[in-house]
Amino acid sequence: MIVFYDGLCGFCDRTVSYILQRDRDDRFRFAPLQRDLAEEILPKHGKNPKDLDTLYLLVDQGLPTERVLDKSSAAVHIGKTLGGFSRFGMTLVGILPKPIRDWGYDRVAKARYKLFGKMSACRIPSAQDRAKFLGL
Repeated sequence: MIVFYDGLCGFCDRTVSYILQRDRDDRFRFAPLQRDLAEEILPKHGKNPKDLDTLYLLVDQGLPTERVLDKSSAAVHIGKTLGGFSRFGMTLVGILPKPIRDWGYDRVAKARYKLFGKMSACRIPSAQDRAKFLGL
């Protein structure tokens, strides 16, 4: 699965770190929305890579079931995949109707720079994590 995220967002960077620490089965790869890979893949699924307020998740890459989840649906899928407390929490969130989940997602997305800051450049991953970042 590929997580497409705003590479300049402090909250998004913390989210990527959270996933990296809990991805015991090595299922996730990461690509900033500001890179070419997002421009290549997302429009094929009707998604806008210039929408930096949205988290995207490419699921089942290369299979007939390939699709891109966005906003709260992407977050719920990530949490359930990670397992543990993340699975429990996102299972509860996933019970809510998507319009309500996305309303909450949009409120956080609009305030994220104020609350968590904006970086001047995308994260440079450690040597250990480098292979998990695509298109850097």
